Amino acid sequence: MPSASRSITIRRSPEDVFAFVADGTTATQWRPGVTDIRLVSGSGMGARYAQGVTGPGGRRVDADYEVTAWDPPRRMAFAATAGPVRPTGEYRLAADPGGTSLTFSLDAKVGGLKGLLMGRAVQSSMDAEMAALDRLKQVLESTASGV
Repeated sequence: MPSASRSITIRRSPEDVFAFVADGTTATQWRPGVTDIRLVSGSGMGARYAQGVTGPGGRRVDADYEVTAWDPPRRMAFAATAGPVRPTGEYRLAADPGGTSLTFSLDAKVGGLKGLLMGRAVQSSMDAEMAALDRLKQVLESTASGV
């Protein structure tokens, strides 16, 4: 089962970091694999986003998701609702002397033939999402006046 988790400290308040990450429409600013994203419905718990990500051969793949847990500014979780693989993910935030400690985790259940065929690509994609936290840190720390 592909999974990934990473923690990073961002020199911004938990409220600022949560607001930025929870607003899915900011994804194109810090997640290189996201080609497009828009809010479809709702806000907070139950919000639904239509998202496109770069797939094999550079083609667009649907990767829509729904927010499944909402506890600002401490926790937000989501589950993919479209696409060949439907991971779940979670952001956990805590105040830290240096700003905010953010932990991001992803899991996907990919078994059988699909696991054999796609497992390595799914893990690679998850690892890229973890690496994108460096870009998130850069974007948020370079924004002096807030989110």
